[in-house]
Amino acid sequence: MISKILSLATKRRLNVINSFASNGVEIQYKQLKELLSKAKNTQIGKRYDFSSITSIEEFKNRVPIKDYDDLMPDVIKLKQGETNLLWPGEVKWFAKSSGTTSTRSKFIPITKDSLNSCHYQGGRDSYFIYQKLNPNSKLFTGKTLVLGGSQKINEFSNKSVYGDLSAILIDNMPKWASFFRTPPKNVALMNEWESKLKKITEITTKQNVVALAGVPSWFLILLKNILDYSGKDNLLEIWPNLELFVHGGVNFTPYREQYQNLIPSDKMLYQETYNASEGFFAIQNDFADNGMLLMLDYGIFYEFMPLSEVDKENPKTLLLDEVELNKDYALVITTNGGLWRYLVGDTVRFTSKSPYKIIVSGRTKHFINAFGEEIIINNADKALKEACDATGAIIKEFTAAPIFMSSDTKGSHQWLIEFEKMPKSQSLFIEVLDKTLKEVNSDYDAKRYKDLTLEMPTLTIARDGLFMDWMKSRNKVGGQNKVPRLSNNRDIIDDILKLNR
Repeated sequence: MISKILSLATKRRLNVINSFASNGVEIQYKQLKELLSKAKNTQIGKRYDFSSITSIEEFKNRVPIKDYDDLMPDVIKLKQGETNLLWPGEVKWFAKSSGTTSTRSKFIPITKDSLNSCHYQGGRDSYFIYQKLNPNSKLFTGKTLVLGGSQKINEFSNKSVYGDLSAILIDNMPKWASFFRTPPKNVALMNEWESKLKKITEITTKQNVVALAGVPSWFLILLKNILDYSGKDNLLEIWPNLELFVHGGVNFTPYREQYQNLIPSDKMLYQETYNASEGFFAIQNDFADNGMLLMLDYGIFYEFMPLSEVDKENPKTLLLDEVELNKDYALVITTNGGLWRYLVGDTVRFTSKSPYKIIVSGRTKHFINAFGEEIIINNADKALKEACDATGAIIKEFTAAPIFMSSDTKGSHQWLIEFEKMPKSQSLFIEVLDKTLKEVNSDYDAKRYKDLTLEMPTLTIARDGLFMDWMKSRNKVGGQNKVPRLSNNRDIIDDILKLNR
């Protein structure tokens, strides 16, 4: 009965998703009209007179682009219980995010509409798409192991609560979902990471786990703990029916080989999603590793800012039909969570326009550009993969930062890397890294020309457990906290290096 119901729902929803390729622009315009109509009587709707906006250009001219610093005064009011401010009604939940550009916590408002029509719909669509790709799936014969953040639900006041997005999603899931999800809610929402790790291990080794869902870096810690606890050689000896890992949050490439070692099966499938505190944006809809399908009907209107416009006083943005392939854009969103022309901080790159597919290429403030080299995450991931392939290395964690020029030295980059498996040759590793960066980034290549501006990058080996110890020292242990990969100054890398003894 469950299979028949799900089959019918899958077919109907996939027909809608398939229409994104031919009607994407029209769907997006409809989303904006609905957002403006629903919010026209809110404080922000009256401030910018949403009811009189008749075109996208008028919307863009009238409503300014905001980042979190701009949004924060309204967030404070919402936390205090103010209603009808950015979206109709009250805001009960706030997704806490440490972000990757500052140490201050961000609190992203989550409305009922964004929770149900965006975040939960993204989860449903991930299943529908996977079911199409793998019609022989047996996901509902067992449980999905969900590894959420370590931030429990906390009260701001008697009006609102906050926690990791994953904690909010788990706390509000319908009761029937507990039949297919593990660990139970009381364990999933535990705040202390190591106690939670122990409890999850004890529970799940006795269950039929068929799928995993979470951030690859944190999941590795759990899975290795489970293997140590069980004494088994690989995860299929514990969970023989394991078939899927739904992942997101960080680039999967540096972790792929480790997962293939832990789960040695050609039948194991991996599906990437792009689900941030601000919204559920994209889902991998094939296994060709060529980007994720941009989801266009979740109550989100998208704009794309060329990187040359970032930090300008009146930046220009492009719409879906104006973007170009293989160019990086800062993501700007308007959502049913009350975010109006909000600069997320991520950069995306289109790999297809029919349908619209993207990869996350970096951060608007998460790069190295100390000498005009403009290294972004996408460049780093490609270079590290090539270096690992050439030397047999496996990377556990990394971060990189500039080494600034002095009176008698040129500039360079320092790569601090914690290896799961050491490279056969450290010198070859850094040579391939440098060579690949030159190939994928012409600005870096120009600065490296004859060592005129930049010298060869340096490799610093991190001791085992260094990055975890650093995260613990910042109270940032848990599924949704990430190690900053690239920095334009030395604050982060120097802070980590203090513990590298």
